[in-house]
Amino acid sequence: MTRRAQPTDDLTKGERTRKKLVDATATLLRKQGYHATGLSEIVAESGAPRGSLYFHFPDGKDELAVAALVQSGEGWRARVDTAVADAKDLGSAIDSIVSLLADDLEASGWENGCPVAAVALESISKPVRKAVVAHYTAWQDGVTDSLVTRFGVPRAIAAQFATVSLAAIEGALLLARVHKSREPLITVGRALQAMAMMVPK
Repeated sequence: MTRRAQPTDDLTKGERTRKKLVDATATLLRKQGYHATGLSEIVAESGAPRGSLYFHFPDGKDELAVAALVQSGEGWRARVDTAVADAKDLGSAIDSIVSLLADDLEASGWENGCPVAAVALESISKPVRKAVVAHYTAWQDGVTDSLVTRFGVPRAIAAQFATVSLAAIEGALLLARVHKSREPLITVGRALQAMAMMVPK
């Protein structure tokens, strides 16, 4: 279950500092991955005192990266859930997701793809890898459950469609980012809509 973010005004000074560090790390990881993101860069991006980093994250970069990936993953899935909330059928749900992702990527100057993909492609520690796996598992399980409960798709088929959809969209995000074009996402969206028409119910 996705946790709702606590309003910034309700946070203590320490909680606000922690949030700045997590937000900054999430932004940097999404753009450039784990190894290219250094602690000095995180501190500079966040504007938080350097000493506060190890106060809030005594285990250092890995602990901070896990917190950032969890937050990013939850926020990503919440936005997708909101985008498809009013979808009348599977085809329109796919269209809503593709439009959301394309708009977000284009608005970021073609920098903000999947919040964990850049990290997933690297050789990383077990805790960070676990956070990446949890993100993709939650996304895949969420799509599967939605297909079953909202659109009446048999669970075994829903799980297969969720895997294909996730793989296709992740690939399309990468191509869209590389080519600085919405076209890969639009093309994949159309292909998934065509597949959706053949999904038994």
